[in-house]
Amino acid sequence: MKENKYDNPSFFDQYEKMLRSQLGLEGAGEWHTLKKMLPDFNGKNILDLGCGFGWHCRYAIENGAKSVIGIDLSEKMLAKAKEINDLESIRYERKALEDVDYPAETFDIVLSSLTLHYVESFESIAQNIFQWLTSGGHFIFSVEHPVFTAEGGQDWAYDKDGNKTSWPVDRYFIEGKRNTTFLGENVIKYHRTLTSYINTLLKIGFKIKEITEPEPGQEMLKEIPEMKDELRRPMMLLISVEK
Repeated sequence: MKENKYDNPSFFDQYEKMLRSQLGLEGAGEWHTLKKMLPDFNGKNILDLGCGFGWHCRYAIENGAKSVIGIDLSEKMLAKAKEINDLESIRYERKALEDVDYPAETFDIVLSSLTLHYVESFESIAQNIFQWLTSGGHFIFSVEHPVFTAEGGQDWAYDKDGNKTSWPVDRYFIEGKRNTTFLGENVIKYHRTLTSYINTLLKIGFKIKEITEPEPGQEMLKEIPEMKDELRRPMMLLISVEK
């Protein structure tokens, strides 16, 4: 997680051009599913791990949250968050997830969007979150799906004419570091099986509330033709648990 590509100017420039960066939550293919998994924010204290541009922080406050802390390692990410999503009850902090520390039972809800596959030890982060949550608190997160991360290259297999033939899945049960390419840069991610995600959460003491492999919404499928390829394999995994 302490690798910080997002403060690389060329990398950040490419990230800013992504649909989810420009349109916020409505530009994220999984949002129509994720928002249905979220608990009531009214009067709650929220922690967002890997907050990026702060879109989830804004959503929480606009839906009644008492306070939100958004954590991100990237200075450029946080600068953008403060520019476009700087509401009174949001506080942004620049930290690596591995260095975050709070007293027990500080938060009612912890969110994390497409961040935890950059962290080497999911168990350590999940144990911390369990301690930080109040009794009955919720942890809702998205990661890249194990089918998506397994082989490591994170690209389709193509025929001689350049047509996408299949999505390679290999080394599924060999967990750990994957060197892949994202926005033209080499990026380190960590592959874990679905079994690892679920059993780690159960071992720590969480109760599983919902597990979803989101598909793009019908509106997005109509407006963005290439989104149809996202129906060929899962790209994301969404999990909701309760303390």
